[in-house]
Amino acid sequence: MISIQPQDISTAKLHGYLLGAVAPRPIAFASTVDAEENVNLSPFSFFNVFSAKPPILVFSPARRVRDNTTKHTLQNALETKQVVVNIVSYDMVQQMSLSSTEYAKEVNEFKKAGFTEVPSLKVAPPRVGESPVQFECEVKEIIELGEEGGAGNLIICEVVQLHIDEKILDEDGRIDPVKIDTVARMGGNWYNRSKEGMFEVSKPLTTLGIGIDSLPPEIRESKVLSGNDLGMLANVESLPKGVEIFVSASEDKHREAQQQLKNGNVSEAWKMLVKK
Repeated sequence: MISIQPQDISTAKLHGYLLGAVAPRPIAFASTVDAEENVNLSPFSFFNVFSAKPPILVFSPARRVRDNTTKHTLQNALETKQVVVNIVSYDMVQQMSLSSTEYAKEVNEFKKAGFTEVPSLKVAPPRVGESPVQFECEVKEIIELGEEGGAGNLIICEVVQLHIDEKILDEDGRIDPVKIDTVARMGGNWYNRSKEGMFEVSKPLTTLGIGIDSLPPEIRESKVLSGNDLGMLANVESLPKGVEIFVSASEDKHREAQQQLKNGNVSEAWKMLVKK
């Protein structure tokens, strides 16, 4: 057993210990807008539900450790006092991961990650159509926990409208934990799936991934490739160079690529989808 005082180690190392130990953590997939109605979408694993009457959710966008800057979600919540917390299922985890790329403020992560914007009923930010449960929220309070890199900002939200996909309900109208198939964050690249245990998702590029909106139409509109497949393919810095996109009407190449993606071989998957 080792014993550590937080002030004796770097913030980055302490952050790693905290995230590795306090796990699995649910994910708040937060959609917000700024005062000019620019849309932002980003996931946060410092998140939970804290009250039912009133219904209160709390999540925390931390200040970046590397440069002490704040995230667009926090800035937008301060400006407009509204947020939608979308729940993440396994079927959308790769797209969700792609959306965490630090795109510029004016870039809409819904488009980059290939999600569907659905108008909310009571707040300005749109909902994620692919999410099994969506909570429209009014921001009641934001509590700054510090001024240095790594400091959290508690965004305390009151749910004013919720939306539930009927397909995840059991015969008694309750949410079935297997049907909702949520994912949660572990340490490093690891996630936890509610019905199958741990799995790994490669972190987005430190440079910007091209995004699903930049994939060729014959790939983006594939009848074979899933949202998760497209999310993995779009997490590249650029399209393969010196090749012509494979446009065969046959779905065989897409199935071959999908199998490579299931094995985590993104570069091999791209080889299935292009030809010289």
